[in-house]
Amino acid sequence: MGIRIVGTGKYLPEKIVTNEDMARIVDTSDEWITTRTGIKQRPVETRLLNHEMGARAAEAALADAGIPVEEVDLVIASSCTADYLTPSLACLVARELGIEKAACVEINCACAGFVSAVDMAKRYLDDPEYQTALVVSSELLTKMVDYEDRATCVLFGDGAGAAVLQKSEGFYYSEMGSDPASAHHLFARGMPASSQFREEPFDPEIDGFGSSRGLHQDGQDVYKFATRVMPKAIRKACEKAGISPEELDWVFPHQANLRILETAAKNLHLPMEKVYVNIQDHGNMSSACIPVCLAEACEQNRIKPGDKVCIVGFGGGLVYAAAVFEW
Repeated sequence: MGIRIVGTGKYLPEKIVTNEDMARIVDTSDEWITTRTGIKQRPVETRLLNHEMGARAAEAALADAGIPVEEVDLVIASSCTADYLTPSLACLVARELGIEKAACVEINCACAGFVSAVDMAKRYLDDPEYQTALVVSSELLTKMVDYEDRATCVLFGDGAGAAVLQKSEGFYYSEMGSDPASAHHLFARGMPASSQFREEPFDPEIDGFGSSRGLHQDGQDVYKFATRVMPKAIRKACEKAGISPEELDWVFPHQANLRILETAAKNLHLPMEKVYVNIQDHGNMSSACIPVCLAEACEQNRIKPGDKVCIVGFGGGLVYAAAVFEW
């Protein structure tokens, strides 16, 4: 049994920050950012909380699917920038939409979050108890970047995307994996370990991650990881499906860096026309990238029923995930 995406939705902030805007606050330039990343601008949220962005994307996806909230059996939300440690993003989105009885689950797989959530939803949908799943990915990355780190702060934007999933007779296969030993190459700290009962104050060097403010990324190491695992994951998922990557009609990848996407496409012998790219407009929105891509492609009528589609993400953990299925 496979899955069918019956509705997509997105929310993007109104405020757009260009490369020229970034050059006014940090030592960089439009040429430096564009040639290294492909990014020209990024949306930045100035009013809403993360779960409010997610709720707007989810509402749009349900409207696109024509499915009332009463029919949602499961809400899976992905984020690495949630508003609360508890309640979960999934519960907060359900609360905003008036979803009353659905199971609510939150995951944090960083930039692979949407693909991982889709894969989890598929496995729930294999159970007769579940008929309709709502997957939401919402990220407020600009709240945790270090604006003194010129190599990292220019990469990220805010946004949310969502998809409504149901059972399908079509195929579905996935490939997921990780490199946990390299986790220190991409991280952002949460609340420090501290209480009146701890014998020693928390030492940020004790776990080997360091004491960086905000989001820390070793760009070259993450780049090497991404260019290695992205084509590998796509190849493996296609192999399980009994197709070759060349048979794919669309690849919707995490939008981390244009050069990563071009390298992966070349490695897989895929023309860039089959790779959906919007990094120039949105930058890196972590797990929200892929569902926003899907929503845009649907708005543009670029995906046809029966198309063989691949979604693939990679990021902090370090983790990766790819899934192939029929649209």
